[in-house]
Amino acid sequence: MSTTTAPARRVPASAPVTAPTPAAPQARDWWRRAVVYQVYPRSFADADGDGLGDLRGITSRVGHLAALGVDAVWLSPFYPSALADGGYDVDDHRAVDPRLGTLEDFDAMVRALHAAGIRVVVDVVPNHTSDRHAWFREALASPPGSRARGRYVFRDGRGPGGDEPPSSWRSIFGGSAWQRVVEADGTPGQWYLHIFAPEQPDLDWSEEEVREDMLETLRFWADRGVDGFRVDVAHGLVKDVDGHLDVHVEILDTGIEGGNHPLWDRDEVQEVYAQWRRDVLDAYDPPRSAVAEASVHPDRRARYADPLGLGQAFNFDLFACGWDAGEMRRAIDGGLAQMAAGSSATWTLSNHDSVRHTTRFGVPPREGVGSQEAAKAWVTSDGRDPVDLDLGLRRARAALLLELALPGAVYLYQGEELGLHEVADIPWEAVEDPIAVRSGGEEKGRDGCRVALPWTQDWPTFGFGPEDGALPGMRQPAWFGAVSAAVQDGVPGSTLELYRAALRRRRELTTADDALTWVDDAPGVLHLERPGGWRSVTNLSEVDVALPAGELLLASDPAVVAGGALPPGTSAWVRVPGDDGR
Repeated sequence: MSTTTAPARRVPASAPVTAPTPAAPQARDWWRRAVVYQVYPRSFADADGDGLGDLRGITSRVGHLAALGVDAVWLSPFYPSALADGGYDVDDHRAVDPRLGTLEDFDAMVRALHAAGIRVVVDVVPNHTSDRHAWFREALASPPGSRARGRYVFRDGRGPGGDEPPSSWRSIFGGSAWQRVVEADGTPGQWYLHIFAPEQPDLDWSEEEVREDMLETLRFWADRGVDGFRVDVAHGLVKDVDGHLDVHVEILDTGIEGGNHPLWDRDEVQEVYAQWRRDVLDAYDPPRSAVAEASVHPDRRARYADPLGLGQAFNFDLFACGWDAGEMRRAIDGGLAQMAAGSSATWTLSNHDSVRHTTRFGVPPREGVGSQEAAKAWVTSDGRDPVDLDLGLRRARAALLLELALPGAVYLYQGEELGLHEVADIPWEAVEDPIAVRSGGEEKGRDGCRVALPWTQDWPTFGFGPEDGALPGMRQPAWFGAVSAAVQDGVPGSTLELYRAALRRRRELTTADDALTWVDDAPGVLHLERPGGWRSVTNLSEVDVALPAGELLLASDPAVVAGGALPPGTSAWVRVPGDDGR
């Protein structure tokens, strides 16, 4: 076991998990109210000049993260990968991609983040491996029915010679969810299941070896000082394939109630996470955290956030909202219900899979189409309509204060603190996302939110890499320089300074009391009261509204003054005299 970078003492197997001297409650439950910053390593910062972001690049920017005031960093995959799906096609779950660094670089990064008071969360990808993984290579070299093939979901084809896929299921990325292999003797053979790209064969979680191997992966990273895990496709591990091969299943339909979908959100998956909690997460002092990426029916989300399982789950309801007070109020109420189940609410507006909300809030709404879908269609359109980017940024700044005023944990996506918009004009020939190819061009994909970050005004990489380094694969647009971190640093009213001020204020205002009371005073306004005598007011209407009397703590628009009007697309935090802060 390598030298750890933070206390990572395992509780002896013979002892109850509550036996060790517990850390302070704030340390053990840090994730409940944390602000977590998502880093997409390949586009965050490039230290070695090869055009690809790396671990030493992250270490070089710890000062930025500390000044921002985040509690933790969540790293998207940094494992060896052919990048068929942005790193989520993992060759080895317990290694670092050589292009991104070494395990020693990882350890140094963790030490630097911990020294700055920032915890580390890593992505784990348990649903599948890449097709270059040692297990899958062994499966291809082994006969049907072998132990090696049993780790994956291999099935015989239908029709004469098995030439047809085992079922009609379609991959999330488009095309069949089955890929045929060529056997060792050169003849067409069995088919394997891939819910995502063909380069991502699904594991068979009914196999004990698969379960035990992932436990070792969790221990491997926890022993290196990792504080928590983000679990990719947490609702997809356990499947009932053979019972549904003759049934057409919509793979995208993850919202079925009752856990009856053959591929998603089956009740048995909670047994997996109960074992993770028992055998790994709670076997450390302090316990390691986990958060589920589980796109499930809202009534079943709390199962993933159960304290006896993963403990927390993403709530994507706010993430999917347009600029509409009713939509956002319903999303917030739904997220707060998760707190009643013993976990904490989670809030996010953007991530590596979505059109940046700064742009999304400027895209005109379309009848019967959700905010995310309308934004994706806008990105894909070659003759796209004009979008009000200034309005989008204004609303995004207001949404930040609303989001940070809510009880629970907040997940930020890299670059949103700079007010970055989606890079929509990536040439089709430069698009890397498999969604673009496998959807036949119906979607352009997610590359526009994954473009390398701008740190300075320096052309040609805007400080992403060394001056004489290689250009990033997806070129940054010229306008990036004007919104770079260096340009906004210390500038009153800049989006970067708003984020810094908002996170600082949130830390000052947050108490152990997660109560929230709605104040209904005007249509199109989200006005809420928090313990400690302060309120958050967000104006989603088209007219000015009056601010409550009191001390103005912070506003998304620097022009807002205490006791004045709150313009449309603006938020403010106010301390109200005599408010008991229930």
